[in-house]
Amino acid sequence: MAFTTINDPSAYFQTALYTGNGSTQSITNDGNSNLQPDFLWVKGRTGAGEDHKLTDSTRGVTYTIESNEDTTQYNDTNGSTAFNSDGFSLGDNGNYNDNGNTYAAWQWKCNGGTTASNSDGSITSTVQTNTTPGFSIVKWTGTTSNATVGHGLGVAPDCIFFKNYTDTSNWTTYHSILGNSGGMYLNLTDAFNTASSWYQDTSPTSSVFSVGTNSKTNGGTMVAYCFANIKGFSRCSIFKGTGDATDGAFIYCGFKPAYIMMKKSSDNSGANWGIFDIKREGYNSNNQDLRANTNSGEGTDADILDITSTGFKIRSTSGGFGGGDGSDYIYLAFAQQPLVASNTVCATTRVGTK
Repeated sequence: MAFTTINDPSAYFQTALYTGNGSTQSITNDGNSNLQPDFLWVKGRTGAGEDHKLTDSTRGVTYTIESNEDTTQYNDTNGSTAFNSDGFSLGDNGNYNDNGNTYAAWQWKCNGGTTASNSDGSITSTVQTNTTPGFSIVKWTGTTSNATVGHGLGVAPDCIFFKNYTDTSNWTTYHSILGNSGGMYLNLTDAFNTASSWYQDTSPTSSVFSVGTNSKTNGGTMVAYCFANIKGFSRCSIFKGTGDATDGAFIYCGFKPAYIMMKKSSDNSGANWGIFDIKREGYNSNNQDLRANTNSGEGTDADILDITSTGFKIRSTSGGFGGGDGSDYIYLAFAQQPLVASNTVCATTRVGTK
């Protein structure tokens, strides 16, 4: 049996780096496989004040929500303007395309914008699904009553990001290892929050996830981004920090990561949601973070983590980014290269010099 069903992760996830021109431009992906994104997440790297911009092909390419804010969706016709067969197009909005500023764009492929009505749950949902990378985008109208919602993956999702995008409401995050009694706010630094009204203390099944009476997970018009662990491509899990910068925790993923997002979950110490990717530096161990919960620019901390052929290794004593001795950290990672592809090509550790 092959190690993975996805030999080319760039067909389902890519990071693009670009420089804004203050006008209009199209960004072309440079992976081994053309990728037309269905979920686009853009963040300015240069300075503070640029919010995270999230659009998708279910809600519409111009309809924006922000991971660092609790605000409602808005129609930004000068932000992301098109999902192309090999990338995306931009208008002149400064949060996407300010002249001379640099940006990171993380992109996931789902089903080309094709959605279907799903009646697996007590609420009928609109679902866009791609079971190969284990990703679905789910939309429904909340009722603030206990309910179930179909997600279309065929397996239980391991990580779900929820946003009520027609009301002012915090993002909530379900994580399979933290359990179904609550979750974490994507736009805040809070630790795990116990809240039975979010998910009814019920874990997702292969067909539905449960939502409760809280408007954060079941009020207004909702969107949920659902991810299931796929061997050799994606992994949502948890690790414990050691407090040792020389020999920090090693996190095995089963692939060479292209993207890592981590968050301290065990206490309210103001820890951010750190995002790291293989494009922005290109060598170990100077991996600088962007923070999903703030509009700040790229961090200047050095020696945070190494990206290896099978996972990543913490090189920091920072309590926020994996270095807290005995602290728990959740993470979500996507592959640049599987450990071993079906053609027996093996992943290699990232190296280089500054």
